[in-house]
Amino acid sequence: MNEFLNPEKILNEIDLRENMNAADFGCGSGGWVAPLAHKLEKGTVYAIDVMEEPLSALRNKIEMQRLANINIIKSDVEAKNGSKLISESLDLVLLTNLLFQIEDKKIVLEEAKRVLKSGGEVLVVEWLANSSLGPQQERVSAEEVKKIAMEVGLKIKKEFGAGNYHYGLVLTK
Repeated sequence: MNEFLNPEKILNEIDLRENMNAADFGCGSGGWVAPLAHKLEKGTVYAIDVMEEPLSALRNKIEMQRLANINIIKSDVEAKNGSKLISESLDLVLLTNLLFQIEDKKIVLEEAKRVLKSGGEVLVVEWLANSSLGPQQERVSAEEVKKIAMEVGLKIKKEFGAGNYHYGLVLTK
C-alpha cells in the first residue's frame, strides 16, 4: 500500500516532550500544526504562513478542535527575522513541503537556526527526486538540504523515509 505523508507517524521520529515550544514555518492550513499541538499539550506551537487564506482555515480548525496552545503568525519566513519569533526560544521548527517553494533556502534555514535553542531541532520533509506525485520542478534533494544546513551551522542528526513520496531529515543546532 502506498503511504502518503502521515504527520503523526513522522513526528515520532523526533523525541517530543509535551512542554516543548515549536514553530511550523509555512504551515498552510495546518496539516502538521494540529497533530503537533496535540503532542505538545503543555507547550506552544507557532503556526506561521505568509498567506491569509490558509491561516483563516487553520483558525477554524483550531476552534473546532479546541486547541488552545497554537499561536498564528502571518509573516514571511523568507525575510530576515521573518518568523517574528524571539531568538533561541524554540525546541523545534518544522519545514515540511516548504523548501521546494522557496527561492532562498539558506535564509529559511538561518531563520530556523536563529529561533532554536541550543540542541533544538529542525524537521525537514520534502519530495523525493523520483516521486511520481507532487511538483516536478524545484524539488530540493536531501543532499542539497544537508549542504545548506552545514553552511548555516546546523548538524545532520538523522535521515529517514517519510512515506513513499518524501524524505525526512532531522537537523540540530
